[in-house]
Amino acid sequence: MTAVIGASAPVGGSIPAVPERQLGLVLQVLWAGQSLLSQNDSSHWCVSSCGRVNPCCPRATAGIGPSGPVGGSIPAVPERQQSLVRQLLWAGQSLLSQSDSWDWSFRSCGRVNPCCPRMTAVIGASAPVGGSIPAVPERQLGLVLQVLWAGQSLLSQNDSSHCVEEPMSSEVEDDREERPALVTSLFPLFPPTLYFSTANERVELLPPEQRRLLKWKMSSVTPNVVKHTIDRSHFKTTKRNHDWLGCWGHHMKSPGFKAIREYQKLNHFPGSFQIGRKDRLWRNLSKMQARFGKREFSFFPRSFILPQDIKRLRKAWEDGGSRKKWIIKPPASARGIGIQVIHKWSQMPRKRPLLVQKYLHKPYLISGNKFDLRIYVYVTSYDPLRVYIFSDGLVRFASCKYSSSMKSLSNKFMHLTNYSVNKKNSEYQSNSDDKACQGHKWALKALWFYLGSKGINTTLIWEKIKDIVIKTIIASDPYVNTLLKSNVRSAYSCHELFGFDIMLDENLKPWVLEVNISPSLHSNTALDVSIKGQMIRDLLNLAGFLLPRREEVVAAAASCSSTTSSTSSLCGGGRDRTSSDLSTDEKVKRAFYLTQRFTDQDFLPTVLDVLTPEDVRVLAESEDELSRRGEFERVFPSPSSSRYLHFFECPRYLNILLDQWEQKHWNNRAKGISLLRSICQRGVHLGTTDPAHMWSKCSYISRFEPHKRDDLRSSSVVVSHRRRSHAEDHDGSDRDVRSLSSSMPSVSLPASPSPGSSTTTSPCPSPQPGLTQNLLPGQSV
Repeated sequence: MTAVIGASAPVGGSIPAVPERQLGLVLQVLWAGQSLLSQNDSSHWCVSSCGRVNPCCPRATAGIGPSGPVGGSIPAVPERQQSLVRQLLWAGQSLLSQSDSWDWSFRSCGRVNPCCPRMTAVIGASAPVGGSIPAVPERQLGLVLQVLWAGQSLLSQNDSSHCVEEPMSSEVEDDREERPALVTSLFPLFPPTLYFSTANERVELLPPEQRRLLKWKMSSVTPNVVKHTIDRSHFKTTKRNHDWLGCWGHHMKSPGFKAIREYQKLNHFPGSFQIGRKDRLWRNLSKMQARFGKREFSFFPRSFILPQDIKRLRKAWEDGGSRKKWIIKPPASARGIGIQVIHKWSQMPRKRPLLVQKYLHKPYLISGNKFDLRIYVYVTSYDPLRVYIFSDGLVRFASCKYSSSMKSLSNKFMHLTNYSVNKKNSEYQSNSDDKACQGHKWALKALWFYLGSKGINTTLIWEKIKDIVIKTIIASDPYVNTLLKSNVRSAYSCHELFGFDIMLDENLKPWVLEVNISPSLHSNTALDVSIKGQMIRDLLNLAGFLLPRREEVVAAAASCSSTTSSTSSLCGGGRDRTSSDLSTDEKVKRAFYLTQRFTDQDFLPTVLDVLTPEDVRVLAESEDELSRRGEFERVFPSPSSSRYLHFFECPRYLNILLDQWEQKHWNNRAKGISLLRSICQRGVHLGTTDPAHMWSKCSYISRFEPHKRDDLRSSSVVVSHRRRSHAEDHDGSDRDVRSLSSSMPSVSLPASPSPGSSTTTSPCPSPQPGLTQNLLPGQSV
């Protein structure tokens, strides 16, 4: 296919004519393509990597038929013929991604004119006989027109009317490895998760009753790489709000998350814009720097937010002298829009919000060009925090050699690395090889190879990047967790992919430039497809999509009593519980570990001595998730993540739990999994009265020396009960368990609370713009 369309196929508009005997097939393939597009609401199809078809074979017309278009009523295309349609649609997608022009049209001579503005010529009066073709959404017109071009090109390659169709269809399908539709949990009594495959795999079909639950809600921003991946797992699209399991869409305001059901997953967290907007990112990192110092937080350029920081900027500008360069950015823009590099105060725009940063004027150069790194960071949960980094990424080069001259500051091709900017440069060189160090876009692994060949310690750079990622995500923690507790029914419902833009200076120090909450997943080249395709497939597996109980969906749709279903055994049993579901015993344990006034590292491991039901569930869920990581690396929690715990504005019990689990079992994970498996076999994670898993029934202090036991007893926990007010309903789970009393000599456990009562709270304060205090264990506000 690439031989036919090439890197510059559409340019020039000179396309070979198609013999008259083949033109009917092209038109009917176009019709079939439109029909499929209309029926499936999908503008792109995926090509089976091992399936090839000779499109000029006479047998290829059997499914579409010479009389197909008449009256606009065409029979369904047989499965073996759909491959041709899909290949043509795929070719159209490739062509479309290489051209900014959507105004393709069809000449009467049977050729595509890429310069003609009459976009609808093909599907208008000159369409197949009768002109009755299903309506195609405007966003799909460009694709359909280029599909026609691709079809002509393919068919004109071979003038033989007696070609033989290459084996494909069922034979080829059978050659692909079949994978189960569900991934079994490592632990008994936990539900399986849905499997997402590569293009070389075939996912088995679930029974019809379960298959009907595979619904995905499409959005105008759902990327094609996501569409392809969910299509291979037999998802169908839906426009209804209650029956979808997954959606890859826009970020929305926090109250909008309240509509998401417990069995649904959206690719955003409420409040993630606190690092996704350039101005909020700087504000939050600056707060962290003020609390913990520049030694820990010196990985972002000095920044100012206008208009409020105008006086501070003016002073910094004057102190820096006339030779300093500054870069100005709109706070919520993307793709390089509105970015300028300036050095004169008179060049500063007035009366509009701006982020002004000190320009990194000495970047590390390769062949004279500056570049940045796109690092893919995936967060599956904020409480406990679980952060992953994809092992590969993109290296994006400016398309003009770098110069520090003031005269060059207006040259965006020199100073900006955005692909959307540099692709417009006539000197831009594309690259489709994920192993090649050529062109203006590389794979991250290719960069590591290049730097390693020059004797550079790339492992050290990677560790510094991971450090930046963890600290930046932690900076958003108080905001996201507050909004999660008040707007999201289940923590299962949110996950998010972040695109970190990192630049290396001349000393190979990484700097974070911005964080994208909707990183581009457009796949313009084979390089993009290779990296983003694998990344999205691994991400969706890591997300752990569960089949809902059918009665959940029915109840959501009809608001009536649920009905039993045979799907229950496949679904839902591992869904997380809310704070109100925690037993008093579990709340007391959490309060105890969150409110100790000392930092004795010998004490923290005792959190694993008595594993409560919720402890077991969280640990098992985390181990299950880690086993599905693919090419992602989990960076938090990790064996070395303890050093990051003090950066959290509010200490979180589950972060302590997972951190201690990692320290104990990272070098012998099989032993830890075996322990959890034996506990889950007894159903402890579903709730238990076994004293061995009730913290209050066990002697958790006895292992310490006498002086430490005295310290523990002098700072103990009391849980009291009172009726919760409406205003407190949004408080987080860890807030619900903080209730301190230093006057009691020992831990006191009350009877089970009456309906409507809860633990007395002493919550961490909701994050405010000026908040800089550091909450230490034992402090309450």
